[in-house]
Amino acid sequence: MPPLVITAFSLCNAMGMDTQSVLAALAAGRSGLTPCPPHLGLDAAVGYLPQPVPKLPAALAERDTRLTRILACALDELTPELNRLSRRYGAERIGVVLGTSTGGIGDTEYAHAHMREHGSFPTKFSMTHSHALDSALVVVRQLLGICGPSYVVSTACSSSAKVLATSQRLIGAGLCDAVLTGGVDSLCQLTLRGFAGLGLLSPDPCRPFSKLRNGINIGEGAALMVVAREGDGPGRVLSVGESSDAYHMTSPHPKGLGARLAMQRALELGGVEASAIDHINAHATGTRQNDRVEGQAIADMFGDKPVVATKGYTGHMLGAAGATEVLFALDAITRGMLPVCVGSDPLDPDIPVTVPLTAQPHSSKLALSNSFAFGGSNVSVLIGGPQ
Repeated sequence: MPPLVITAFSLCNAMGMDTQSVLAALAAGRSGLTPCPPHLGLDAAVGYLPQPVPKLPAALAERDTRLTRILACALDELTPELNRLSRRYGAERIGVVLGTSTGGIGDTEYAHAHMREHGSFPTKFSMTHSHALDSALVVVRQLLGICGPSYVVSTACSSSAKVLATSQRLIGAGLCDAVLTGGVDSLCQLTLRGFAGLGLLSPDPCRPFSKLRNGINIGEGAALMVVAREGDGPGRVLSVGESSDAYHMTSPHPKGLGARLAMQRALELGGVEASAIDHINAHATGTRQNDRVEGQAIADMFGDKPVVATKGYTGHMLGAAGATEVLFALDAITRGMLPVCVGSDPLDPDIPVTVPLTAQPHSSKLALSNSFAFGGSNVSVLIGGPQ
């Protein structure tokens, strides 16, 4: 598959409502994790957006959910670039491939509570339009007039990393000249209580790779990229390694076989050796088993190369996690700095990886970003700076 140019990107999450705010918080080592809002009713730290999200235009009222509002917020920064590419290639040559895990579940939960109390669903609620994963596509297409191939990928925590492989295939097959890609998710009871039921939800900010780690935090937000077959931009998607070990519904393979295979495939498809990788952005959820297994797999392949864990900033954003962390890795390449891994101190001495406990200068040309999901859906993205 041909390398893709990232011509523009945007971020919106607990660290800030726009890209500049998010990256400023990352550079400053400032976490966005806060106590769970009262309406979600759990004793947990979460990555909740710091400001209200504006409503969608009236014409999109049936699609107006928290998820699509977050999407539109992140999309706003990319509108000029997408309009430029539409004029150049034609709207039918611009694809849309988005990852999400929750879709409109949060609004469905609210609608169900409303029905129990009042005997009917809220007026604007539509299961078909509010709940459906593809509402995100409809919103993008109507707001921007894009009409190329479009679909949603939903593979839990790897969703917005897998879409980069999908985008690469669309462009490689000649079906698109550019693709809007990335992911979006919003907080909801289903995921919060699901992880709580598994005994994985931490009441405190998560601590990836720390010997004191005791679980995961859930976050929300969006990370979007415009990728194209040619052009200028801050970075490139060089290859995407994928595997599906299907070892267990919620646990990784104890020897990290799926994780290792995804990383190996990213290297092979990118035509590089492990020694060429300058740092790795780990999936690193802050749970006992996942961090141990991933850390060992990384150490076996890359030795003492620096390993960055960033979920201490945002929480685990599920369907938006993969794209967010690809962009965090790209920021490290661009700035020549590795961010401090918030919450990782003191490190677990049984995990043999080199984790920066302070922000430090580091020259990176190539980085891997890992995203591993329930059911064994594993993705490793190889990215580089501008050509």
